[in-house]
Amino acid sequence: MSDVRDATPYDALLLLSFGGPEGPDDVVPFLRNVTHGRGIPEERLKEVGQHYYLFDGISPINAQNRDLLAALRADFAEHGVEVPVYWGNRNWSPYLPDTLREMVKEGHRRIAVLVTSAYASYSGCRQYRENLADALAALESEGLSAPRIDKLRHYFNHPGFLEPMIDGLIASLADLPEEVRDGAEIAFTTHSIPDAAADTSGPREDHGDGGAYVAQHLDTARVIAEAVRTRTGVDHPWSLVYQSRSGAPHIPWLEPDICDHLEERHAAGVPAVVMAPIGFVSDHMEVRYDLDTEATAKAAELGLPVRRSATVGADPRFAAAVRDLLLERAATERGEHPARCALGALGPSHDICPVGCCPARSPRPAAAGLD
Repeated sequence: MSDVRDATPYDALLLLSFGGPEGPDDVVPFLRNVTHGRGIPEERLKEVGQHYYLFDGISPINAQNRDLLAALRADFAEHGVEVPVYWGNRNWSPYLPDTLREMVKEGHRRIAVLVTSAYASYSGCRQYRENLADALAALESEGLSAPRIDKLRHYFNHPGFLEPMIDGLIASLADLPEEVRDGAEIAFTTHSIPDAAADTSGPREDHGDGGAYVAQHLDTARVIAEAVRTRTGVDHPWSLVYQSRSGAPHIPWLEPDICDHLEERHAAGVPAVVMAPIGFVSDHMEVRYDLDTEATAKAAELGLPVRRSATVGADPRFAAAVRDLLLERAATERGEHPARCALGALGPSHDICPVGCCPARSPRPAAAGLD
């Protein structure tokens, strides 16, 4: 790029996330927002709600997004990228339509969007784009002129996303008792989604067994595991496993579940496991409950030493990666050919989702993403 600070044609960045309740009275309304029109039974809402009440009805995701928002603003200011950063949510305040309305009224006409989901799937990509389209339609119905919006590419293999997780995993391995450390295995975890949604994730050419969703997670896991081996000198066996299943029992979802995996590895004589939640940007409810609470309790019941490594959160390297993604896309929109950072075998993802990418299925993967 001729000027690494040049974000033209973009005049704003929107951080778009899932949202979460911030008090006991918010829990049920939030869950109704998440499951609106999707046929999730009230009993399931009450069950999931109990997870939040263990934490006083507060999901950590909003506080974590505030931290990321501050990190992005600080990074942009330090590097002379004169682009304001806003924040909106799909399912809780600040709601996406409200944030876009504010941005339009403040004069923004070309907006780049970073979503807090790094991988291809209906719930993690296309649904965000549908929400953006709905919000723009709502603004137009109010007589406002809708801005042009471009979603930034998937960043599962960007170095700024991977490096913090590599460091976190090495730190968690070092925290294990010395007598079990070298024999520890790694359980890379991500959100389970219906098999049908996984199989059709990504562009059509990637559809098949697990689709782009599984392929991208496997590529991420390989890069991290190899970096850990190189830096520690120990080759830790690893697996990709799943958590947070919340669909109807008769619908096949990605397996194995993390708790089942811990039981199986304990029975196989594995001395310790580090759980590495590579599918999540921050330590929100599905990490705090499904791993730190439920899976950790299962490991204690088994007598299996476990640790849980950190997610990326507001790490400065991730903030720098977002800046890189913004400037990369800006240069591309200007007709330039910028370098596109990516590790692993899959290379940088597409900028524009092609026709047939991550189609909605019936029934939709409705409960995937209950923060």
